[in-house]
Amino acid sequence: MIKFAVIGHPLTQSLSAVMHNALLKHLGIDGEYELLDTESEDLISRVKMLKAHDYAGFNVTIPHKVPITLFLDECDELADIAGCANTVKIMPDKSLYGYNTDIYGFQAAIPEKTQEKLRGSKASILGTGGAARAAAIALCQTGIKDIDFYARNIINASEMVNFLRGKYPQVNFTLKQMQSLRDLSDSKMLINSTPVGMRGKAMGISPVEKDVIKTLKEDATVYDIVYNPLKTEFLKLAQENGYNTITGLDMFVHQGAKAFEIWTGQKANTDVMKIAALEALAE
Repeated sequence: MIKFAVIGHPLTQSLSAVMHNALLKHLGIDGEYELLDTESEDLISRVKMLKAHDYAGFNVTIPHKVPITLFLDECDELADIAGCANTVKIMPDKSLYGYNTDIYGFQAAIPEKTQEKLRGSKASILGTGGAARAAAIALCQTGIKDIDFYARNIINASEMVNFLRGKYPQVNFTLKQMQSLRDLSDSKMLINSTPVGMRGKAMGISPVEKDVIKTLKEDATVYDIVYNPLKTEFLKLAQENGYNTITGLDMFVHQGAKAFEIWTGQKANTDVMKIAALEALAE
């Protein structure tokens, strides 16, 4: 039997196992995907366990996407640029190869027409963690001209922003205090890359007040990487004000599909994965 898992903390809101196990069943693969709740102090022992117990690969979520890079023997170009990984393949010799499928997932969830509108424009990203890096890199690939990051701790985030400036000199990156967020009238997209609004973590709260969201351009898109609940308070406020919205579910499904293909070499059926996730969210 082939084994996969996701490591992170907390995992109470995670639908990764639901989605991947549905796909394994659909493809007739004798396998299992597990949720392995892992706190930061247990990361070393967890990685050792995954290698020792013959897991084929694992996903990585909050708060381990950056720390996991210390354990990788190799990584793909996107994980290298992002400085974080969300997918790890355990090779036959037990070496670890890291990937960042969040970047692919984030971009795949944006409709083509919306991507065209973003070219040459500005986006604003709430947060500066692993998901924010993935979002920024995906946006750079769509031809964005300016990205504003809103952080709670500018000093901690400055290294990441300077790194992106070196990789994407054609894009203007600006780092601002979250508390200074008042006016988004020059942004075509607003992205929540923080866990605020997630089930079990400030659910029912928006990371941005309604009055600030209302300052966005009329044709702007609001994107929340949180997928559980499907419609967060952040997206509800955006929809009430007539903005286009993108839920975190499509990003979640696409990044998971890419991870599955990396691990197994088999094509993932995103419809099967999405239906399984939607059914679980409806329970």
